[in-house]
Amino acid sequence: MSPPKYPREGLLLATIFMLCGLEFLQVGMITFAAGPIFGQAAGSPEEFTLATVVYAVFAIASLSHQRWLVERMGWRGFLQMSVAVYIAGAAICANSSAFAVFLAGRAVMGLGGGQFLTAARVTVNLIPPSPRRFRGILAFAGALTVGNGLAPWVASLAVSHGSASWIFVTLAVLAAIAGALGTLALPADIVPVEKRSQGHPLLVLVMMAGTFLTLYALLRAPYDFFSRGPVLLLMLIAGIGGLLYFGLHQHRHEHPLLVLKRLMIPRYVAGIATFTLGYMVLGANNYMFPVLMQGGLGFSWEVSGKVQTAGLIAAVPTFAIMAMVLKRNQSAKKFYVTGFAFLTLSSLLLVRLNPEANLWTDVWPGIAVFGAFITPVMVTTALHSFMDLMGDEVAFANGQQLKNMMSQFGVSLGSAGAALFLQWRSSAHLSALVERFAPGDAVFNGVAGQLSEQFSASYGAQAAQAATATLAQQVSQQAVLLSSLDFFGFLVGLGLLGATVMMAQRILK
Repeated sequence: MSPPKYPREGLLLATIFMLCGLEFLQVGMITFAAGPIFGQAAGSPEEFTLATVVYAVFAIASLSHQRWLVERMGWRGFLQMSVAVYIAGAAICANSSAFAVFLAGRAVMGLGGGQFLTAARVTVNLIPPSPRRFRGILAFAGALTVGNGLAPWVASLAVSHGSASWIFVTLAVLAAIAGALGTLALPADIVPVEKRSQGHPLLVLVMMAGTFLTLYALLRAPYDFFSRGPVLLLMLIAGIGGLLYFGLHQHRHEHPLLVLKRLMIPRYVAGIATFTLGYMVLGANNYMFPVLMQGGLGFSWEVSGKVQTAGLIAAVPTFAIMAMVLKRNQSAKKFYVTGFAFLTLSSLLLVRLNPEANLWTDVWPGIAVFGAFITPVMVTTALHSFMDLMGDEVAFANGQQLKNMMSQFGVSLGSAGAALFLQWRSSAHLSALVERFAPGDAVFNGVAGQLSEQFSASYGAQAAQAATATLAQQVSQQAVLLSSLDFFGFLVGLGLLGATVMMAQRILK
């Protein structure tokens, strides 16, 4: 007797793949191509912080209401609405020539697209319980690896062959395809009125304010820590307080948006912590890889995009191998230890770079091994964290919502932490390097003299100034490179710690 089958299973699998892949593709593309995007939108690099916060706040707000909306609209209507909102936001971003317009577009994109990842995972359960459901997990996990891996390359292609607007045009087209597939594959059933969850609009506003204040304070710290430190601290305290209030209210309420009380299971809590850490590392490295290749080694961002994609796409063969192993043995510990061992090895390969490093022979292997880290850690957590919730449809859906709300936090915190670390270490290295950057230093005078001679034919009387400017640029680049190496040195320790903890823990087995 053949196992039960969803009537439109092929279309459903394609929908799951598109929704999950689209989320990881858009995060990677916008992070990698932040420079061209903000150049077109007339925004400064610091304003990238605000755009990141706004997207996360509206994505988290929409995620908190996902089940509430699905109960009233059905999966088909919910996805159609989400895709339409997302496309509208992408259109605003694509046509923005002012930062305020771009910011509004990102808010709208967050409202629509912030729910794609959760929708992709929860709709896997539309496949009847059987070995066939594992195909949905494979489609979800495969999209994660493909979307994250292709993002830098697709972003570089979009900008090189058009403009930053093409990034958002690409995302809108892919979203429309996902919407069309979902229209054919998803059911239109709605939940009876007496079984629907309740809305909490005022409480959601508290959560949004708490999220905004927390993320904004953390993401602004690299720029305003010394000038506005007390203000940022107060914002952080107020934001965390708002989030704690939201959590306590949901935990105690009889009809909450998120059934937090039913999610307080050790396996789920451990999984959420691991997910958040994984997203933090992913966000941090998505920020640091371009910094290393462009700011530290001096390569163009187009070439850097190709190298980064070629490295991250290593997650695909890693996933293929993992899928074969999972069919025989789904034990989690070996995957976790392997994943954190990959993070350690990746960081060891990158921490040994020098200014003469070649992108393909020296940098690419480290990024490729990091790509291999993503799959065993993230996919294993997705498989094992929700095992104890499988018999509770509401708790499972709410667990997915909370997990992806934390993913927005994780990516943002990872980017902020990397930026703060980079600023701290760059300042320290610059202070040490500029001690030699003075006319009285023999080495400085010798190098400056050689450069002046080389520039004399082109710059004439301005050769000395050109030589000094060139040396200043080299000093700055050296400081960025040294700071990047410090960061990857920190990840060596994190990888070793992660492997040790995962070897010893007994919850995610």
